[in-house]
Amino acid sequence: MDTVSMKKSIRSQVSDEEWQLRINLAACYRIIAMYGWDDLVFTHISARVPGPDEHFLINAYGMLFEEMTASSLVKVDLHGNKVLESSQLVNPAGFVIHSAVHEARPDVGCVLHTHTRSGIAVSAQADGLLPLSQTSLFPYATLGYHDYEGVALNDDEKPRLVADLGDRNALILRNHGLLTVGASVADAFLLMYVLETACQIQLLAQSTGGELVTVPQPIVEGISAQAEEVTKGLGGNLVWPGLLRKLDRRDSSYRE
Repeated sequence: MDTVSMKKSIRSQVSDEEWQLRINLAACYRIIAMYGWDDLVFTHISARVPGPDEHFLINAYGMLFEEMTASSLVKVDLHGNKVLESSQLVNPAGFVIHSAVHEARPDVGCVLHTHTRSGIAVSAQADGLLPLSQTSLFPYATLGYHDYEGVALNDDEKPRLVADLGDRNALILRNHGLLTVGASVADAFLLMYVLETACQIQLLAQSTGGELVTVPQPIVEGISAQAEEVTKGLGGNLVWPGLLRKLDRRDSSYRE
């Protein structure tokens, strides 16, 4: 089936709400690639499909993030099994982390996981993310840690991962990478942006070899309220439309 036929076929089988979610999720994959945070085909971003069914969208395994489109995303259940016919491959093992979070956190609409060099470097540090910059405070206020247990292939790991995340929205996977969650794709992306940026800033600060100054604890404790004020209560939606415009100027094929 050619690309145009596949788009028409998928579009005719899903609701308007799901199609818009597909566009946003495909855009998120493209934006992750645009920022250079992708790892060939080896990480995932998943999104909960609106409605009563426990169905989710995830990338077609083997496609680069820069190739992702709304119609190429695959709809799966909590076990990673396809629930909508698709010729695309799925990596059920890659869905272990995502399914654990989606099952435990019905408030989460999107789970975003990366293997960036900066994120992994900070994940390997005993103290993890430090409150060294204003940028670091936003993820720091909602951050948990999960110890490395090998490649995430075993369902046995799920309860421990879920417990480590708790009601937080960001998780550093020790020796592995970063994970953020949000009610929407936009929220999960914005939190990943500040978490990734905070990791980069930390490594730069540490590379100077000079004495580091951390942000005072009272300021750290008050950052959540300040974050709400800074984003005007819009969260990720404050920046998401601009990111889509930027992406459209480069290549709008993610909408197909």
